Amino acid sequence: MNFQVKSLSLDKMKLDSPQTFLEPEEAEEAEDGQLLEPEAWRTYVERRNALREFLTSDLSLHLLKRHHARVELLQKCSYYIEILPKHLALGDQNPLVLPNAIFQLIDPWKFQRMKKVGTAQTKIQLLLLGDLLEQLDRGRAQLDALLESPDPRPFLAGWGRVEHRLADLAAVMDNFLTMMVPGRLHIKHRLVSDIGVTKVPHIRLMLSTKMPVMFDRKESVAHQDCVSLRWFVTIQPAAPEQFELRFKLLEPQTQQECTQCGLIPVATCTFDVRNLLPNRAYKFTIKRAESYTLVYEPWRDSLILHTKPGLPEGVHPLLARPVRPAPNHTF
Repeated sequence: MNFQVKSLSLDKMKLDSPQTFLEPEEAEEAEDGQLLEPEAWRTYVERRNALREFLTSDLSLHLLKRHHARVELLQKCSYYIEILPKHLALGDQNPLVLPNAIFQLIDPWKFQRMKKVGTAQTKIQLLLLGDLLEQLDRGRAQLDALLESPDPRPFLAGWGRVEHRLADLAAVMDNFLTMMVPGRLHIKHRLVSDIGVTKVPHIRLMLSTKMPVMFDRKESVAHQDCVSLRWFVTIQPAAPEQFELRFKLLEPQTQQECTQCGLIPVATCTFDVRNLLPNRAYKFTIKRAESYTLVYEPWRDSLILHTKPGLPEGVHPLLARPVRPAPNHTF
């Protein structure tokens, strides 16, 4: 999954170019001429405006908010190993180009070891993304505090450190954007054993992501003794997927009620769970079915629904229906 975001570019800031824009407060201070000499004041205003432009464009709060949302999304994704011939790009594989027979040539023990490598690499990548994002947050807060300082002299005296900080943040942003894309797995050993094949296929391993499976909160509803569930994936896969739906009764009161739970394999994105108890809370969890190439799935969506109360004892369902009032005719 590749998120294309504008990268930081210090060459666009034009730190030494003249600026004509002055805020009202700055104009008043410039007229007084009490803080700095005119030349030093112009330098201060230029650098201050350059820093303000940097914080409102390349490292804006809106941009950081989008990055936080994307990292949260990545932490909910499922990660898989993709086995590709070296001449194919990720996403180009299909059953005609990459037959399932290739798995028969791969050593199962070595493949399981590579899955562990993929799990570790994915976890490290997600941790690093979070750390880099924290660095960007702290860097912006520090620069914003410097911009709000009322005394221009410390600002000018420490401008060299500010430039160094801007360069550091540019490198952090570049690393962050690069790390958002799942990378190639590092293979230390051949996966295909020497089995006398005249021509061993050249393959490579890549990490790929699948968007999280999430319940549709509006369309999932509870009735008296059943629940209608619906879920979705934001980016629909090319091939149909299999899911695992789990449910359980919360706070069972008897041994028999403890049996109100189960795992249901589902091949669609909708399902009705029946034979539930009225006026009780149930927890439902949805995930993809286990796959041979799955390496990491840190999150799964869950939903709690309350079934509607049952009818009072002794009341027939037909008698419980509301009676329409007779039309009011006037003669």
